[in-house]
Amino acid sequence: MTQADCPAPSYRFVYTTPDDPLAEPLLAGLSEEYASRYRELAAQRTEPHEMEKYAPALFSPAAGGNFLLLLDQGQAIAGGAFKRHADADTAEIKRVWTHPQRRRQGLAARVMHELERQAARQGYRHLYLTTGSRQPEAIQLYLNLGYTALEDLAAVTTVRIGLPFVKRLPAADAAHAGAAAAQAWIGERA
Repeated sequence: MTQADCPAPSYRFVYTTPDDPLAEPLLAGLSEEYASRYRELAAQRTEPHEMEKYAPALFSPAAGGNFLLLLDQGQAIAGGAFKRHADADTAEIKRVWTHPQRRRQGLAARVMHELERQAARQGYRHLYLTTGSRQPEAIQLYLNLGYTALEDLAAVTTVRIGLPFVKRLPAADAAHAGAAAAQAWIGERA
C-alpha cells in the first residue's frame, strides 16, 4: 500500500472519564507497560499500584481534573489525564500513554499540548508530573516540551518510578505579565 492508498488519520480529542469503555485500551496498556518495565519493584511495593492509587472521580472537572483520549476512527490510540495536585494552582499530569503501534509519531506530544491547554483553561498555572527511570522516551518528551526535572537525572542510578518534573504554563506567564503591567499602570496613575 502506498502513502496515497492510506486513509488520512481521523484524529479527534475526547474528554471523558477513566470509566468510559473507550479508555480501557489506555488503562490496560499502561498497566502492562508498568508491569513489564518495573516488575522487580512490584514485590517491594507497600502502597497501591499506580493504576489503583487514584479514584476515577479525581480526573473529573468537578474535582479539578480531566481525562483525555486521542481517537482515530473511534479507537483510543493515545491519551492522558490530570488531577489537582497539592495546591489550587498546580495540576498533576497522569496516565500519558500511546498505543505501542502508534509510537514515534508525535501523538504523546499532541496529548501533552492538549492537556496543558485544558489545564490552563481550568485555571491552573503550573504542571507537575512524575515518570520512571525506565521510561527514557517519556523523560526526553517532557524535557523537549519544556518541563524541568527536579532532580539531577544523570545522578539517578537505581530503578525509580517517581522522577518529578514541573512546568509553568505559558498562559500563566502571559496572565501574570498582564496583571503586573496593569498593576504598574495603576501605580503610575495613583
